[in-house]
Amino acid sequence: MARYLITSAIPYINGIKHLGNLVGSQLPADLIARYMRGRGHEVLFLCATDEHGTPAELAAAKAGKPVEEFCAEMHAVQAEIAKGFRLSFDHFGRSSSLQNRNLTQHFAGQLADNGYITEVAEKQVYSNADGRFLPDRYIEGTCPNCGYDKARGDQCENCTKQLDPTDLIEPRSAISGSTDLEVRETKHLYLRQSALKGELSAWIDSKTDWPILTTSIAKKWLNDGDGLQDRGITRDLHWGVPVKKGTEDWPGMEGKVFYVWFDAPIEYIACAAEWADANGKTDADWERWWRTDKGADDVTYLQFMGKDNVPFHTLSFPATIMGSGEPWKLVDYIKSFNYLNYDGGQFSTSQGRGIFMDQALSILPSDYWRWWLLSHAPESSDSEFTWENFQGSVNKDLADVLGNLVSRVTKFCRAKFGETVPQGGPTGEALIAELTTRLRAYEQHMQAMEVRKAATELRAIWVAGNEYLQSAAPWTVIKTDEEAAKGMVRLALNLIRFYAVISRPFIPDAAQTMMDAMQCDDWTWPDDVATALDTLKPGHAFTVPEVLFTKIADEQRAEWQARFAGIRA
Repeated sequence: MARYLITSAIPYINGIKHLGNLVGSQLPADLIARYMRGRGHEVLFLCATDEHGTPAELAAAKAGKPVEEFCAEMHAVQAEIAKGFRLSFDHFGRSSSLQNRNLTQHFAGQLADNGYITEVAEKQVYSNADGRFLPDRYIEGTCPNCGYDKARGDQCENCTKQLDPTDLIEPRSAISGSTDLEVRETKHLYLRQSALKGELSAWIDSKTDWPILTTSIAKKWLNDGDGLQDRGITRDLHWGVPVKKGTEDWPGMEGKVFYVWFDAPIEYIACAAEWADANGKTDADWERWWRTDKGADDVTYLQFMGKDNVPFHTLSFPATIMGSGEPWKLVDYIKSFNYLNYDGGQFSTSQGRGIFMDQALSILPSDYWRWWLLSHAPESSDSEFTWENFQGSVNKDLADVLGNLVSRVTKFCRAKFGETVPQGGPTGEALIAELTTRLRAYEQHMQAMEVRKAATELRAIWVAGNEYLQSAAPWTVIKTDEEAAKGMVRLALNLIRFYAVISRPFIPDAAQTMMDAMQCDDWTWPDDVATALDTLKPGHAFTVPEVLFTKIADEQRAEWQARFAGIRA
């Protein structure tokens, strides 16, 4: 039994995420967590909401609620949606937790003591009306490039041009709308990432098994232009982790908070502490996952994220850990993903374009979405969701292949032999040989976290069962050789349980339905296929399940396509 620590990039608190966000981090992380548990390994799967920073304050203000109340409500919403998608987190924490506050301040103190933090004076926009410095996103104005009148101080959403607040025409506060702005000097803390470049570079070079996408992004940030830059870790905000050096005040940093990118990755560690506290465990229980001096040296740590998060996880968070000088666990493998686009364009929250997680669950159960997203995961390049492709995949893969086998076998057996596994001699040697070969390939792809290849192999395993059933044709053989037909049906009923076990990481609800129909609770992984297909003995009772997957009609597809089209730019 091995030990796996698995974390997904933590979703931001300011709204419900779309399907592109889901497939870029949480869903593949859940796939691998479920698979590793299914193989008998010890797994700690952690995620949380990322709650600090400018967007949280703005979203709360827009909702007319105190930011603490808004974040608490949105955490509950996101946790419920995660359950709806059957994301099997051991704990779903919050970056605003006391555990994360204490750990963030602890890391800052360690970094300062080790000489990896410096103070930098910089100029920033100050709003006299609001009585505060304004981060770039708190400043709005007209874009000098395209004329869009709601461009932010860091980027114009309309034309995507990168901006500085001073570039904006008629800049105003996004909080009050005031134009009474001026530029003032303020001091901030910077993490001296550049001082750790050699150590980071050597560490990244040692990760020869990482995806090309991950290492190429990391090395680009390390070496392009002026190379790895020092990075600000504080902001003039009210909402966040107060700047302290461990438990001590930090002179000159009064009223400031740590920048969200600094405290958010630390929440991975803090989330384990939250998990321990929530489950009556001790510090030793979570430290054995995170500290190499407390037992974490035998842990394999896997991270899952979209490509936009790679720089923080390959450079900034590792720099924080390395710079602390303490024996924290560094990530072993970073599985990064490209983007999922939507029906000829991009997902857009502001334009209401695309399918968001709550909307998806309102029209179809989670397994439909899980299967399509994982089997089309944007691993080697960006991928695109289209309603035609989604309909075709659901109807062919889930309904025609897997669902059809379950329905045909159980209904035929009930009609001819009753609702118990019939007596039957050995059969299906060629099928067992093919399944053994394909199962080993499936396991290899899952172990390597090759999501699309694993899905392709799983579908081929389903297809093999259908082809066996079609070729064996027990409904014809029964007319001349009832015993042979019984053997075929017994094998096929065992095949349903076999499919439940190996399909569970992808489609957990359907897997449970298949297992319940077989009136079995034996989820043992089928190391030996022949033995696995002899699990349900003659006389074992079963039931005929409801339709496993309902096909998507053309009318439904057209209606959904129109509903989620949004406003095209």
